[in-house]
Amino acid sequence: MFERFGDLPLHVLVIHLAVVVLPVSTLTAIAFVAVPKWRRLLRWPALVLGVGALVCAFVAKKSGDAFVTALPQLLPLVQLHRSRGNLLLWFVLAFAVLVVAAFLLLGRPSAPAGARDGRATISRPLELLVIGAVVVMAVVVIYQTILTGDAGARAVWGNILPKK
Repeated sequence: MFERFGDLPLHVLVIHLAVVVLPVSTLTAIAFVAVPKWRRLLRWPALVLGVGALVCAFVAKKSGDAFVTALPQLLPLVQLHRSRGNLLLWFVLAFAVLVVAAFLLLGRPSAPAGARDGRATISRPLELLVIGAVVVMAVVVIYQTILTGDAGARAVWGNILPKK
């Protein structure tokens, strides 16, 4: 299921999607939690992109595993890339969970009776904890995405391109 899309290895296609979706989802989530005025606008996009990032990372991992299974001689070349990709999946999972928590806790459009200014409120320490956790995990996901992509590019292109 995760091996091919037409005549191409699925991994080659999915990683390009992941390289776009993961950073866009992290930046959207940071804007959502850090700018209260934008929360109403970014609430749903942050949720959809956060969960979408998890789907992309999962499919990238599974398709990468299928790619190496089909061509086991690649394993020594992609070992670092593979281990970084495995770690990235866990980071994206944590990020997605935090985005769902932020979606549920921050900027809800309806409020219980008695809430100030018609908005649901949570305690300030909890709000700061959620904001901080989302921002930190978003930065970690961006950093790990770069490391993973770099290791994959070096595995593919490292011995082909001429040295400077």
